[in-house]
Amino acid sequence: MLDDYLEFIQKVNKKYDIDLSLYKETQMKRRITTLRDKRGFSSYVQYYEAMNKDVELQIEFIDRLTINVSEFFRNIKRWDVLKDKVIPHISHNKSRISIWSAACSTGEEPYSIAILFKEYFPHVQIEILATDIDDKALSKAKEGLYFEQSLKEVPPSLKQKYFTKTQAKYKVDPALRRNITFKKHNLLAERYPTNYDLIICRNVLIYFTDEAKEQIYTGFSNSLINQGVLFVGSTEQIFSPEKYNFKLLDTFFYQKHKN
Repeated sequence: MLDDYLEFIQKVNKKYDIDLSLYKETQMKRRITTLRDKRGFSSYVQYYEAMNKDVELQIEFIDRLTINVSEFFRNIKRWDVLKDKVIPHISHNKSRISIWSAACSTGEEPYSIAILFKEYFPHVQIEILATDIDDKALSKAKEGLYFEQSLKEVPPSLKQKYFTKTQAKYKVDPALRRNITFKKHNLLAERYPTNYDLIICRNVLIYFTDEAKEQIYTGFSNSLINQGVLFVGSTEQIFSPEKYNFKLLDTFFYQKHKN
Protein backbone atom coordinates (compact mmCIF):
# COMPACT_ATOMS: atom_id res chain seq x y z
CA MET A 1 0.00 0.00 0.00
CA LEU A 2 1.28 3.45 -0.92
CA ASP A 3 2.43 5.51 2.04
CA ASP A 4 -0.21 8.12 2.96
CA TYR A 5 2.18 11.08 2.81
CA LEU A 6 3.80 9.85 -0.43
CA GLU A 7 0.36 9.53 -2.02
CA PHE A 8 -0.46 13.03 -0.80
CA ILE A 9 2.62 14.64 -2.38
CA GLN A 10 1.99 12.79 -5.65
CA LYS A 11 -1.59 14.07 -5.75
CA VAL A 12 -0.48 17.62 -4.89
CA ASN A 13 2.13 17.52 -7.65
CA LYS A 14 -0.40 16.35 -10.22
CA LYS A 15 -3.11 18.80 -9.18
CA TYR A 16 -1.15 21.95 -8.28
CA ASP A 17 2.16 21.37 -10.11
CA ILE A 18 4.04 21.69 -6.80
CA ASP A 19 6.62 18.95 -6.26
CA LEU A 20 6.89 18.60 -2.49
CA SER A 21 9.57 15.92 -2.89
CA LEU A 22 11.96 18.75 -3.81
CA TYR A 23 11.46 20.37 -0.38
CA LYS A 24 13.30 19.08 2.67
CA GLU A 25 10.91 16.40 3.92
CA THR A 26 11.30 16.83 7.69
CA GLN A 27 10.45 20.53 7.62
CA MET A 28 7.73 20.29 4.99
CA LYS A 29 6.02 17.24 6.51
CA ARG A 30 5.96 18.88 9.94
CA ARG A 31 4.39 22.03 8.48
CA ILE A 32 1.71 20.12 6.57
CA THR A 33 0.97 17.79 9.49
CA THR A 34 0.37 20.77 11.79
CA LEU A 35 -2.04 22.25 9.26
CA ARG A 36 -3.79 18.93 8.63
CA ASP A 37 -4.27 18.27 12.35
CA LYS A 38 -5.48 21.81 12.93
CA ARG A 39 -8.22 21.21 10.38
CA GLY A 40 -9.21 17.91 12.01
CA PHE A 41 -8.12 15.37 9.38
CA SER A 42 -6.55 12.06 10.38
CA SER A 43 -4.79 11.29 7.08
CA TYR A 44 -2.98 13.29 4.41
CA VAL A 45 -5.13 11.92 1.60
CA GLN A 46 -8.28 12.82 3.52
CA TYR A 47 -6.90 16.33 3.87
CA TYR A 48 -6.13 16.45 0.12
CA GLU A 49 -9.69 15.39 -0.78
CA ALA A 50 -11.06 18.13 1.47
CA MET A 51 -8.81 20.69 -0.22
CA ASN A 52 -10.24 19.71 -3.59
CA LYS A 53 -13.69 20.75 -2.40
CA ASP A 54 -12.76 23.83 -0.38
CA VAL A 55 -11.00 26.79 -2.02
CA GLU A 56 -10.19 28.32 1.38
CA LEU A 57 -8.31 25.16 2.37
CA GLN A 58 -6.36 25.32 -0.91
CA ILE A 59 -5.38 28.95 -0.34
CA GLU A 60 -4.37 28.21 3.25
CA PHE A 61 -2.29 25.22 2.13
CA ILE A 62 -0.35 27.17 -0.53
CA ASP A 63 0.16 30.02 1.92
CA ARG A 64 1.51 27.57 4.52
CA LEU A 65 3.97 26.08 2.02
CA THR A 66 5.65 29.40 1.51
CA ILE A 67 7.53 31.15 4.27
CA ASN A 68 6.15 34.67 4.01
CA VAL A 69 8.44 36.25 6.56
CA SER A 70 10.07 39.28 5.05
CA GLU A 71 11.04 42.85 5.78
CA PHE A 72 12.47 45.87 4.00
CA PHE A 73 16.26 45.85 3.58
CA ARG A 74 16.58 42.53 5.43
CA ASN A 75 20.18 42.09 6.65
CA ILE A 76 20.99 45.74 5.96
CA LYS A 77 24.77 45.24 5.65
CA ARG A 78 24.23 43.06 2.58
CA TRP A 79 22.11 45.84 1.05
CA ASP A 80 25.00 48.22 1.68
CA VAL A 81 27.23 45.90 -0.38
CA LEU A 82 24.55 45.84 -3.07
CA LYS A 83 24.45 49.65 -3.09
CA ASP A 84 28.17 50.38 -2.78
CA LYS A 85 29.71 47.59 -4.86
CA VAL A 86 27.29 45.45 -6.87
CA ILE A 87 24.97 47.98 -8.48
CA PRO A 88 27.78 50.33 -9.58
CA HIS A 89 29.44 47.27 -11.12
CA ILE A 90 26.41 45.95 -13.04
CA SER A 91 25.13 49.40 -14.07
CA HIS A 92 28.47 50.64 -15.38
CA ASN A 93 27.95 52.11 -18.88
CA LYS A 94 24.28 51.06 -18.80
CA SER A 95 21.23 53.29 -18.65
CA ARG A 96 18.75 50.45 -18.05
CA ILE A 97 19.00 47.21 -16.06
CA SER A 98 16.62 44.32 -15.48
CA ILE A 99 16.14 42.79 -12.04
CA TRP A 100 14.29 39.66 -10.95
CA SER A 101 13.14 39.40 -7.33
CA ALA A 102 12.41 35.67 -7.18
CA ALA A 103 10.22 34.28 -4.38
CA CYS A 104 9.43 37.88 -3.44
CA SER A 105 6.84 36.96 -0.80
CA THR A 106 4.75 39.97 0.24
CA GLY A 107 6.81 42.49 -1.72
CA GLU A 108 9.21 44.05 0.77
CA GLU A 109 12.21 43.02 -1.33
CA PRO A 110 11.20 44.46 -4.73
CA TYR A 111 10.05 47.69 -3.06
CA SER A 112 13.42 47.88 -1.26
CA ILE A 113 15.16 47.57 -4.64
CA ALA A 114 12.97 50.31 -6.11
CA ILE A 115 13.76 52.62 -3.18
CA LEU A 116 17.48 51.91 -3.49
CA PHE A 117 17.57 52.88 -7.15
CA LYS A 118 15.30 55.90 -6.78
CA GLU A 119 17.43 57.20 -3.93
CA TYR A 120 21.00 56.39 -5.04
CA PHE A 121 20.87 55.61 -8.78
CA PRO A 122 18.16 57.89 -10.22
CA HIS A 123 19.97 57.99 -13.58
CA VAL A 124 19.49 54.23 -14.09
CA GLN A 125 16.18 52.99 -15.46
CA ILE A 126 15.05 49.71 -13.92
CA GLU A 127 12.57 46.99 -14.67
CA ILE A 128 11.79 44.72 -11.71
CA LEU A 129 10.04 41.39 -12.12
CA ALA A 130 8.77 40.21 -8.72
CA THR A 131 7.53 36.62 -8.60
CA ASP A 132 6.15 34.19 -6.05
CA ILE A 133 4.18 30.95 -6.03
CA ASP A 134 1.68 32.29 -3.48
CA ASP A 135 -1.29 34.30 -4.83
CA LYS A 136 -2.13 35.55 -1.34
CA ALA A 137 1.39 36.92 -0.82
CA LEU A 138 1.34 38.59 -4.25
CA SER A 139 -1.98 40.27 -3.44
CA LYS A 140 -0.44 41.73 -0.29
CA ALA A 141 2.58 42.86 -2.30
CA LYS A 142 0.38 44.68 -4.80
CA GLU A 143 -1.57 46.29 -1.96
CA GLY A 144 1.67 47.65 -0.46
CA LEU A 145 0.49 47.92 3.17
CA TYR A 146 2.90 46.89 5.93
CA PHE A 147 3.12 46.79 9.71
CA GLU A 148 5.87 48.82 11.35
CA GLN A 149 7.83 45.64 12.18
CA SER A 150 8.55 45.18 8.46
CA LEU A 151 10.14 48.64 8.30
CA LYS A 152 12.56 48.28 11.22
CA GLU A 153 15.64 48.41 8.92
CA VAL A 154 14.40 51.38 6.89
CA PRO A 155 16.32 54.59 7.76
CA PRO A 156 13.98 57.27 9.20
CA SER A 157 14.59 59.62 6.25
CA LEU A 158 13.55 56.93 3.73
CA LYS A 159 10.61 55.87 5.89
CA GLN A 160 9.31 59.43 5.86
CA LYS A 161 9.94 59.81 2.12
CA TYR A 162 8.51 56.56 0.77
CA PHE A 163 5.80 55.54 3.25
CA THR A 164 2.56 57.05 4.50
CA LYS A 165 1.12 55.89 7.81
CA THR A 166 -2.50 54.76 7.59
CA GLN A 167 -3.86 53.67 10.97
CA ALA A 168 -1.74 50.69 12.12
CA LYS A 169 0.06 50.18 8.80
CA TYR A 170 2.39 51.96 6.40
CA LYS A 171 1.47 52.44 2.74
CA VAL A 172 4.35 52.29 0.28
CA ASP A 173 4.63 55.14 -2.23
CA PRO A 174 2.53 54.06 -5.28
CA ALA A 175 5.19 55.59 -7.56
CA LEU A 176 7.48 52.68 -6.68
CA ARG A 177 5.04 50.29 -8.35
CA ARG A 178 5.72 51.79 -11.79
CA ASN A 179 8.93 49.82 -12.14
CA ILE A 180 7.63 46.55 -10.64
CA THR A 181 5.66 43.76 -12.31
CA PHE A 182 4.24 41.21 -9.87
CA LYS A 183 3.65 37.77 -11.34
CA LYS A 184 2.97 34.22 -10.14
CA HIS A 185 5.85 31.82 -10.82
CA ASN A 186 6.89 28.36 -9.61
CA LEU A 187 10.69 28.08 -9.39
CA LEU A 188 10.49 24.28 -9.49
CA ALA A 189 8.17 23.83 -12.44
CA GLU A 190 8.06 26.80 -14.80
CA ARG A 191 10.33 28.29 -17.45
CA TYR A 192 12.67 30.98 -16.16
CA PRO A 193 12.72 34.48 -17.70
CA THR A 194 16.02 35.55 -19.27
CA ASN A 195 18.42 38.47 -19.80
CA TYR A 196 18.60 39.72 -16.22
CA ASP A 197 21.40 41.84 -14.81
CA LEU A 198 20.54 41.01 -11.20
CA ILE A 199 18.57 38.21 -9.56
CA ILE A 200 17.71 38.37 -5.87
CA CYS A 201 16.48 35.17 -4.21
CA ARG A 202 17.00 35.10 -0.46
CA ASN A 203 16.01 32.90 2.47
CA VAL A 204 14.03 30.48 0.30
CA LEU A 205 16.52 27.93 -0.99
CA ILE A 206 17.23 26.61 2.53
CA TYR A 207 13.89 24.80 2.35
CA PHE A 208 14.78 22.85 -0.79
CA THR A 209 16.68 19.61 -1.31
CA ASP A 210 20.14 19.67 -2.88
CA GLU A 211 18.63 18.36 -6.11
CA ALA A 212 16.14 21.23 -6.21
CA LYS A 213 18.86 23.78 -5.43
CA GLU A 214 20.94 22.52 -8.37
CA GLN A 215 17.93 22.92 -10.63
CA ILE A 216 17.28 26.46 -9.38
CA TYR A 217 20.92 27.61 -9.53
CA THR A 218 21.18 26.31 -13.09
CA GLY A 219 17.99 28.17 -13.96
CA PHE A 220 19.25 31.39 -12.40
CA SER A 221 22.56 31.11 -14.23
CA ASN A 222 20.72 30.72 -17.53
CA SER A 223 18.52 33.71 -16.65
CA LEU A 224 21.45 36.05 -16.06
CA ILE A 225 23.38 37.85 -18.76
CA ASN A 226 27.13 37.33 -18.70
CA GLN A 227 28.58 39.34 -15.77
CA GLY A 228 25.11 39.40 -14.16
CA VAL A 229 24.85 38.86 -10.40
CA LEU A 230 22.88 36.50 -8.14
CA PHE A 231 22.21 37.70 -4.56
CA VAL A 232 21.28 34.92 -2.09
CA GLY A 233 20.40 34.73 1.60
CA SER A 234 22.73 34.61 4.58
CA THR A 235 22.46 30.82 4.99
CA GLU A 236 22.56 29.98 1.28
CA GLN A 237 26.17 29.99 0.16
CA ILE A 238 26.80 28.13 -3.10
CA PHE A 239 29.54 25.64 -2.35
CA SER A 240 30.57 24.91 -5.97
CA PRO A 241 29.70 28.14 -7.79
CA GLU A 242 31.85 27.28 -10.82
CA LYS A 243 29.43 24.42 -11.53
CA TYR A 244 26.88 27.08 -12.52
CA ASN A 245 29.34 29.47 -14.23
CA PHE A 246 29.43 31.62 -11.09
CA LYS A 247 32.30 33.11 -9.15
CA LEU A 248 32.12 34.76 -5.74
CA LEU A 249 31.88 38.55 -6.10
CA ASP A 250 31.28 39.25 -2.40
CA THR A 251 29.71 37.34 0.48
CA PHE A 252 26.35 36.03 -0.82
CA PHE A 253 26.86 37.66 -4.24
CA TYR A 254 27.76 35.49 -7.24
CA GLN A 255 28.70 36.81 -10.66
CA LYS A 256 28.13 34.85 -13.83
CA HIS A 257 31.21 34.25 -15.93
CA LYS A 258 30.61 32.25 -19.05
CA ASN A 259 33.68 31.19 -21.01
